[in-house]
Amino acid sequence: MIPQELKTVNGYDFYECSSALQKCIRRGMEDDALFWMAELCLSNYQEYVWKRLRIISSEDVGLAEPHISSEIMALYDLHREQAKKKDDKHFPERLFIVHAVIMLCRAKKSRHIDWQTCYVFGCHSSRFRSIPDFAYDKHTRKGKKLGRGFAHFFEEGCKLEPHVPVDGEIESMENAKNALGDNCMGLFSA
Repeated sequence: MIPQELKTVNGYDFYECSSALQKCIRRGMEDDALFWMAELCLSNYQEYVWKRLRIISSEDVGLAEPHISSEIMALYDLHREQAKKKDDKHFPERLFIVHAVIMLCRAKKSRHIDWQTCYVFGCHSSRFRSIPDFAYDKHTRKGKKLGRGFAHFFEEGCKLEPHVPVDGEIESMENAKNALGDNCMGLFSA
């Protein structure tokens, strides 16, 4: 189905502008990306641009800059808050969308998240996995039937990879074992 024809304020095709914006951000073409962003915003597609920028932050940047989606969302929130001030005719909320486009253009990029999304959801119905043995712990019926308690949970259920120990973590784990065992009143005692 061919999408309905939408034009921007200067007569550009909406879908082509949107595509140009994303492709320019992917290539780090800052000035061009800003042009297409402005064309779309001046054509009353500002919310659409923000939606695209949030998607781009994961689809085209992703793990190369893992915090960028949160930063783009924060800029969007600032934009919305500033836009409520209707008395300011200088449109200071535009600062935040320009900031977001420049950040995305300059960001390191990776499509790993998008490729994995395509694979995981595209092939899910044709894949099968057995539940791993370590998943059967005190929190599952099968784990309880196997007699697995807190000792198993601390040994297998809490295993982290890659694990980066932080100061005091081992002592905290031992304290938790005491709280869950008989050495204290017990976390779950009445």
